[in-house]
Amino acid sequence: MATPIDQQIRNSAQQTIQIEAEAIQQLAQFIDYDFVTATQTIYQCKGRLVVTGIGKSAIIAQKIVATLNSTGTPALFMHAADAIHGDLGMITPADVVLCISKSGETPEIKVLAPLVKNLGSCLIAMVGNTASYLANQAQLVLNTTVLREACPNNLAPTSSTTAQLVMGDALAVALLELRGFSPSDFARFHPGGALGKQLYLKVSDIYTQNASPVVLLSTPLSKVIVEMTTKLLGSTAVVDANNKLLGIITDGDLRRALMHNSNLNNLTAANLMTPNPKTLLPQTLAITAWETLRQHKITQIVVADEQNNYLGIVHIHNLAREGFI
Repeated sequence: MATPIDQQIRNSAQQTIQIEAEAIQQLAQFIDYDFVTATQTIYQCKGRLVVTGIGKSAIIAQKIVATLNSTGTPALFMHAADAIHGDLGMITPADVVLCISKSGETPEIKVLAPLVKNLGSCLIAMVGNTASYLANQAQLVLNTTVLREACPNNLAPTSSTTAQLVMGDALAVALLELRGFSPSDFARFHPGGALGKQLYLKVSDIYTQNASPVVLLSTPLSKVIVEMTTKLLGSTAVVDANNKLLGIITDGDLRRALMHNSNLNNLTAANLMTPNPKTLLPQTLAITAWETLRQHKITQIVVADEQNNYLGIVHIHNLAREGFI
């Protein structure tokens, strides 16, 4: 049974989510001429996008930089406090500078803004106060005004940083679409981990890691069991004399054969196999292999070429090792 403190916690969390959701929804009305021009300016930039801020805004800036770099827009982070103590040298006239601040009146920001302009770089402000010093100094303004913070004291950056984060995502996605950024481009920037593997790892990269169990139609049961046991995949392909795929034998096929046949001495691969098994081409993406296994509730699948020549087997354990499961 929920206690009063339990209900208080739930109410607080739900109210926070509601307040921040309203702040995000309000952002849509701020997608104006300045946003469009800022996007085009960054897209046409010959240098890089330098994103800066201080405090919580600096943390948001780092996330925006990470998103931009991973989606094809060269960007780097510069802490506003470090900028006025030497790091300003990383900015060139060809760069565009995006300065993030809720108030637009932070001392470090007020020092930095005119310095950026003096370097000849375009200054874009992402700011929650469009009448602020930063907004007035910037050539373009991305408005992230919020009605209130989710903090009950209306002090801790909550709604405001959420709005900054979402505005940064809107900018990154708009740039991504302008660039025609494709899944293959995404894979080039994300070669590691399961996410990247979904976009580039192919069946041909996996089945070659395994032994390739194979028997002929006439292979007796005893030798079928030996082939399946020594190759460690719990299955074997059945082929003809020309290596054309005819069927597959799995552990389940063996168990069913043992249950329904009293005389096992005469059983061959032809009696045991499931004909015309599901197959994948070697150029199929590994993520498709995983989806096929999951859809059909099987643990392995045969790989064959366009001429139905047997190549190998992909097992669910291969995909688990690659991080798909």
